[in-house]
Amino acid sequence: MVARILALGLLVLALPVLALLGVLVWLSLGSPVLFRQVRSGRGGAGFTLVKFRTMKDLRGVDGALLPDPLRTTRLGNFLRRTRLDELPSLVNVVSGDLAFIGPRPLLPKTLAAMGEEGRRRGAVRPGLTGLSQVSGNTLLTLDEKVALDLWYIDHRSLWLDSQIILRTVLVMVGGERRAFAVHGFGRR
Repeated sequence: MVARILALGLLVLALPVLALLGVLVWLSLGSPVLFRQVRSGRGGAGFTLVKFRTMKDLRGVDGALLPDPLRTTRLGNFLRRTRLDELPSLVNVVSGDLAFIGPRPLLPKTLAAMGEEGRRRGAVRPGLTGLSQVSGNTLLTLDEKVALDLWYIDHRSLWLDSQIILRTVLVMVGGERRAFAVHGFGRR
């Protein structure tokens, strides 16, 4: 309950930034400004994750979406690098679908395909940020991310959460690095 109240306070404080970013996304990409996608929450329950849009809906001649790098705008790259595209997800924390810290919510089919590891990973509420996000995120393989997520689940603590929050700020400012994965943080 404390996390939900804190998220609501942060959401209110962030309203001017959310409004400015919303206008910039609208000018860059048009409508809709927000990206919504069903993800797996605690116990595999589905919920709609909300983020700022960062990509255009560009398709090839076959109708398939073009690769992400070809669809992501300059503003989208900035929002992703700084994690500002995640600000609207505070709504998911307020609603109780997300925690501040935990494994990132995955698509239901991705979680289901993981079998037992997916079930273990889904035993906790997913997070706005997490160990795999501050350990390299897009620089990691899915297996590395899952291993870090499971390690986090087994070793959760206030100390670890405070380290993840600090690293989240550093990633927002300095970009992604494989720092923790390379130095053994989060390994079994």
